Amino acid sequence: FDITGKVAIITGGNGGLGLGMAEGLAQAGAKVAVCGRNQEKIDRAVKQLEDQGAEAIGISCDVGSEEQVNAMVAQTAEHFGRIDILVNNAAISWGIPTETMTLDEWNNFITNNLTSMFLTCRACFPHMVEAGGGKIIN
Repeated sequence: FDITGKVAIITGGNGGLGLGMAEGLAQAGAKVAVCGRNQEKIDRAVKQLEDQGAEAIGISCDVGSEEQVNAMVAQTAEHFGRIDILVNNAAISWGIPTETMTLDEWNNFITNNLTSMFLTCRACFPHMVEAGGGKIIN
């Protein structure tokens, strides 16, 4: 498939499956913005993408923070001029038995795995409408 000229944001795109998705989208012609919380991993991911010929930027972002999500989306739109694709890949696992989980741990899990998707979708919608449509992959 060919998505040349489209712009994709990949949350958790600084490693693992997210980086793999960023590579695939870039190989299909997309410009990519990878975001994550670890700046070293972000920098390595961007270098890896650029070494493969991709146009890429990296943005440090905690997807559970409304302020950081809004800033990340604005920075992407400002840099590339549009947003066409959002891949909500960032997530955490709880790694502990449910019966021992505290309410704070549960709320952190929900914020990072569910609220984050709402925040990124809401921030991207106006840009996608302006671009004539878009795709969201959760």
